Amino acid sequence: MRALRYPVALAVVLALVALTAWVLAWPFEKAVYLAPVIVVGGAAAVGLALLWGKIALNSLRESRHPRRVLAYWVLGLGLLVALTVLGVKLPSEGG
Repeated sequence: MRALRYPVALAVVLALVALTAWVLAWPFEKAVYLAPVIVVGGAAAVGLALLWGKIALNSLRESRHPRRVLAYWVLGLGLLVALTVLGVKLPSEGG
C-alpha cells in the first residue's frame, strides 16, 4: 500500500493541473508552472468543504427538527440553483 502512495499522488496532481488548465483555458505548461499554487488551493478548498460539512452535520444532529432543517437547506440550495440557471441578476448597491 505504501508503494502506491507516490504514483497516486502524482496522478492526482496531474489531474488537478490538467483540470485547471482546461477550465481556465490556459496552456498546460502555464498550469504546470503554477502546480504548487493549484495543489495548495485545491487542498484548502477540500479542507474548507470538510470543515463546513462537519459543522453542518453537527448542527443538523443537534437540531430539534432535523428533517425540517434539511428540507430548508435543500429548498434554499434548489432556489439558488434555479435562479442561477434562469439567469436572474440581483441589483447592485452602487446604482
